[in-house]
Amino acid sequence: MLSLFRRIILLTIMIATVAGFPAAQAQNNTTTTDITFDRGDGTTTAGTVHAPAGATGRPGVVLVHGSGDGSGEHYDNVAEAFARAGIVALRYDKRTEGYTPAHRDYSLLADDALAGLAALRKWPEVDPARVGLWGLSEGGWVAPLAASRSTEAAFLITVGANSAAPAAQQAWANETRFGAAGVRGSMVDVSARNAIRQLVTAGQFAQADYDPIPVLQRITQPVLAIWGDQDRLTPPGDSLRGFQAAFDSAGKTNYTLRTLPNAQHGGQSTTDGFDKLPGLAPGYGELMGEWVNGLPASAASPSADRPAPQGHSVRALEPASWWETTAVQLTLLFGTILALATYAFTGMVKSWRFSDRRAARVLLCATVIGIVGTVIQLGLILTTRATSFGPLLLGRTLPWLALQLIALGAVVALGFVLARARHTLTGVPAGARIRWSLLVCGGTGFALWAIYWGLLLP
Repeated sequence: MLSLFRRIILLTIMIATVAGFPAAQAQNNTTTTDITFDRGDGTTTAGTVHAPAGATGRPGVVLVHGSGDGSGEHYDNVAEAFARAGIVALRYDKRTEGYTPAHRDYSLLADDALAGLAALRKWPEVDPARVGLWGLSEGGWVAPLAASRSTEAAFLITVGANSAAPAAQQAWANETRFGAAGVRGSMVDVSARNAIRQLVTAGQFAQADYDPIPVLQRITQPVLAIWGDQDRLTPPGDSLRGFQAAFDSAGKTNYTLRTLPNAQHGGQSTTDGFDKLPGLAPGYGELMGEWVNGLPASAASPSADRPAPQGHSVRALEPASWWETTAVQLTLLFGTILALATYAFTGMVKSWRFSDRRAARVLLCATVIGIVGTVIQLGLILTTRATSFGPLLLGRTLPWLALQLIALGAVVALGFVLARARHTLTGVPAGARIRWSLLVCGGTGFALWAIYWGLLLP
């Protein structure tokens, strides 16, 4: 009896094991395989192939990264969506060697994408004649460039791509972020754009003026371009119109331009365009799968959705005048600091002090606080993606409004210093006159600097 009981238990375990294996496979019906492949410069990178289980002769797609140095794992959900649609997807680790905001080479990144394309075309489950490229955000500049160079890429898909230059797109994103929070005035109109312009003129914004239009006009492959209607990083309406105009001007007819409802920049569901809800937006994965599997019929004629509405249009950044260059602005800033520091230091010489010092002290303190506070504010604009800025008054954040009042106080104090010059300088030694001149030069330099950064503008 015991032996029979053991046999029954063993048989039950075997049945469960055999039955359980296919059930686990059926749960997602996809497989993943880690690979490495060679890039054009002799280096290698790692990737993962997501494939439908038991696939043969299937289309394939290579996923091209957005900005940053993220791992390919960030694109698992998109790769799985393709695999569930019967499409073999390769997501790979992005090149990080030398990749920074100040050093990005779209041409080199495009070569990496084409290396991934060559690797996937050799994959046994794939039909090499049906392998294309998919690019998100920054990949919306890189993947089209790769496609324009390739006779082997069968199609192109972009998500959240731009038809404007990167610097103009970033300025639009800054303005949109502040506008959505209710901020208005010079903090948006001047500072959000001038901060980007300074990065450009300083050479700290790589590919800032990259023009995607000539590349789009060279693409012969079928194109599916997708934008979330709640995109807050890429202007979705302007970009759709830009793509369509570029294609139409080149006589291209095999394109499909789609707008996803209630979707953010990366194709995920959102409540306001800034947050990301779990999973892909409804219909996003199905749209890509049906379009790829339906080629060439799915792109037989041009098709475009109505452009998504935007709060404002993207604007090209104005070229910097000579007085706006980083060298001139830094000279003005450090000249101001040096003049005021020298004024303060020479105050240790008692005979060089002048009796009427109240306005001078206000000017000195206001200038120091204004410079330090503005630098911190601009740093936050450039380095964070905050969408809430606390209480607002007159459309200004409280720190910005305080800085504007401080800058105004500095200008008023400078006016008092100038107005009382004759009284202040009567009978004082040459050292005191030099100190007064340093104070006036520092205060004037701060006023000019404050105007450029919007502190003295509405």
